[in-house]
Amino acid sequence: MEKIIYFVRHGETDFNKQRIIQGGGVDSSLNETGKQQALELFKAYNHLDFQVVFTSLLKRTHQTMHHFLETGIPHFSYGELDEMNWGIHEGQKAAPWMRDNYLEMTGAWKKGDYSARIPEGESAAELGTRTRAFLDIIKERDETRILVCSHGRTLRAISSQLSGLPLSTMERFSHSNTGVTTAKFINGVFNILNVNDTSHLQP
Repeated sequence: MEKIIYFVRHGETDFNKQRIIQGGGVDSSLNETGKQQALELFKAYNHLDFQVVFTSLLKRTHQTMHHFLETGIPHFSYGELDEMNWGIHEGQKAAPWMRDNYLEMTGAWKKGDYSARIPEGESAAELGTRTRAFLDIIKERDETRILVCSHGRTLRAISSQLSGLPLSTMERFSHSNTGVTTAKFINGVFNILNVNDTSHLQP
């Protein structure tokens, strides 16, 4: 059975705009720009007749999928799709000391040390475990056209896994607000078709 999965990052929030770290512990809402992005996403992709929508537990993903859900598409929320927990950084405006923490952690990840984390936060190993668990759910579903809304870092982990690459490659994958990454699942294997398509946002 061939499946096509569309992975979407949520729309913009005021925290995104203000460079305040959200993560899994900050349940922020879309701002007006984010709501418009969600509408443009719907107008561009609604013709595909998705059979199911998956979101994280956080309301910014639910709000991004609002127009799709209004059509009656079945919807399921999974904690496996929540944003990475950024520990003591969450809810704080980006600052030099935080960037130092971040670069130290991501530097460790690039060397294969996936246990590195922001204090009180989540490690890449933990993120990788739950995102793999979600992809296993996708494999078992009967639907063949699937829409998924998640978060930037979570989608980086998913993108590396879809590509058959280690988590050390996460930084290669960028995900803009409502950017769409498309993957095919066939013969037990995922293949990425495109990454971070934002053409629906172009004037």
